[in-house]
Parts: sequence; C-alpha cells; structure tokens
Amino acid sequence: MRYHLLNPILRKEIYMLGFKHLSFLSILLTSGLLSACQNQDHQTQEHAKAQENTQNIQKIVLGFQKSSVNLLVARQEKYLEQQFPHASIEWKEFPAGPQMLEALAVGSIDYGYVGNTPPIFAQAADKALTYVGYGAYSGHNLALLTQTHRPLKTIQDLKGKRIAVQKGSSAHEFLAKILQKAGLTWQDIQPIWLAPADARAAFDKQSIDAWAIWDPFLANAQLTTQARVLIDANSFPQTYSFFIANPDFIQKHPEANQKFIDSMNQADRWIVQHPEETTKIYAQFTGLSPEVAQTVIDRRFKPSPVHLITPEVVKSQQAIADLFAKNALIPKKIDVQLHVWTPSTSHPSSSN
Repeated sequence: MRYHLLNPILRKEIYMLGFKHLSFLSILLTSGLLSACQNQDHQTQEHAKAQENTQNIQKIVLGFQKSSVNLLVARQEKYLEQQFPHASIEWKEFPAGPQMLEALAVGSIDYGYVGNTPPIFAQAADKALTYVGYGAYSGHNLALLTQTHRPLKTIQDLKGKRIAVQKGSSAHEFLAKILQKAGLTWQDIQPIWLAPADARAAFDKQSIDAWAIWDPFLANAQLTTQARVLIDANSFPQTYSFFIANPDFIQKHPEANQKFIDSMNQADRWIVQHPEETTKIYAQFTGLSPEVAQTVIDRRFKPSPVHLITPEVVKSQQAIADLFAKNALIPKKIDVQLHVWTPSTSHPSSSN
C-alpha cells in the first residue's frame, strides 16, 4: 500500500510517530555531544589548573647525598628546570638521610632522597614527611666492612665488637638484620653512632672493629684502605631507597610530584645511555676519584627507575618498622601507609 493512498488521519499518525523517533534520536545525539564537550572542557580545565598550579611554584629546594646519582644527573642536565620552568631550583647536600629528614621536617627542603630507614625514624618521632616514589637498591651498595688483619671471619664473631654506624640510616637497619641473622642482640655488641665521615676516620685509625656503610663511602673504603666485606645486603631480601617530600609543599602543589618523578626518570634514562659521562658528572659533584665513581656507577641497577609506592614496598617498610619497634629502636609502632602519596590522594597525612 502506498503512503499517498492512506487516509489523512493515518498519514498524520505515521508522520507524528516518525517525528517523535527523530526527535528522540536528536535528543540522544545532542545529549551525547554535550556530555563529551563537558568532559573535554572539564579535562581541559583540570589540565589548565594543574599547569597554573605548577607555574605558581617559585622555588623548589632539593636535598641530596653523595649516593643520589639520579638527582645529580638531573641537576647537571637541568631536568627539573625543564619540568618547572618558572621555578628557581636550589640544592642542599647532606651527609646522610637522618640529617636530610630533619631539614625536610622544618621546611628547609621540598624533596629529598634517602634509604629505607630514615623515614621510619622520622615518622616515629612525629616528623612531617611523605613517601613519593621508590627505587630498588642494589645489595652491593651496602656492606659491613672490617680491616683485613682483624680475625673476624663470620658474623657471629661480631659479639663484643665495636661497630660504627650512622644512627637512623639504612645501615642501621642493615646492622639490625645482621645481628638477627647471627643470633645476637644489640646488647651483644658496642654500637658506635657516627656519621660517615667520622666513621671513616675511626676506621682508618682502627679504633672500631667493623663499619656498616653504603656507597660511595663503601666503594671509597674498599679502594683506598685495607678493607674487606664481611657481609653485604645481598644476603637479605630486596631493599629500597625513597624519594620523599615535604607534606606542606605537596598540599600546595599536588601536581608537582609527577613532574618530579618524571624528571628523575629522565635522568635515569640518560644514565643508561651515557655511562661514561655519568661517571664524570658523579666524580665532579662528589669530589670522588674516577675509580671510586666508576665503581659506584657500575654497582647501580641499570635501569634504576623511580616508581610510585606499591603495596609490596609498603609491606617491606612496615616490616622494618615493626622490627625496630620490637627491639625498642624506635619509641612506638607506626603505620607506614599513612605517609604514602598516590596520585588519587593529593595530600597524605603529614603527621600521626
């Protein structure tokens, strides 16, 4: 039956039905387009807000140690200046992690690089800090040294001995694991709490029996003294180093963290591609000999990227914290997760 032969009433009903379907389809299309536009506008606004947020950063202060290879290369290649073109970038050197975290807690630095133990001691002392990222730490970079002439053959021989270590450092935790493995307690040894430079002087004077220490101090002692390794961190499960941040800085500039991590990973890729230049840069900034600098770079994991904190890493840190609390090395139990930053949480807790 042809449309023009239908009676007028039926033709009108068919026409209106088609119009209704067309109108409904138009509404759906229009609604979808509006929703897409709104989402795009929202994303654009969020991106613009993030850009504006980081552009408002006037200054970033970074703490580093002689072990901070990624940071030193980022400094040389100006990766942070590229990520934060409107900010002045300042650098402060520290002898070890505990001193750096003291500066972080009072707002003297915004970002820093430390071993696994300093954040635990800082958190237990109610110091402000936030874990931003982590890297895997090579077991060759941390060891217990003794002099070649000393009769120490096994870790059980450490009983009654004078052992130098930086309190609150990764070497502190390393020594705790050694004692546990040897079946000894802290009461069985004489811990001598010394910063790396002072410990090296004591080691040279042979006023200590052993020294728990990390690179580059470890490599320097191995190459310039009569030192031998009694045990290194390869005898224990994987440990980590951390990039930490001032919580107040993160709260004001949450978008800065990813840019900071990106700059560290830029530096890491450059290190892998330019090993010889990396050694020269490292020697230049640290004042180490080319041989010591080369040893440190050779022992690094390659690549050694910075990752966001994972549940596995939190679990590892929590195990260290629990061990320290059990042995009364920190004044109370802590919850590591409370101080971990993730992209979905722009301002982690700054204190317990």
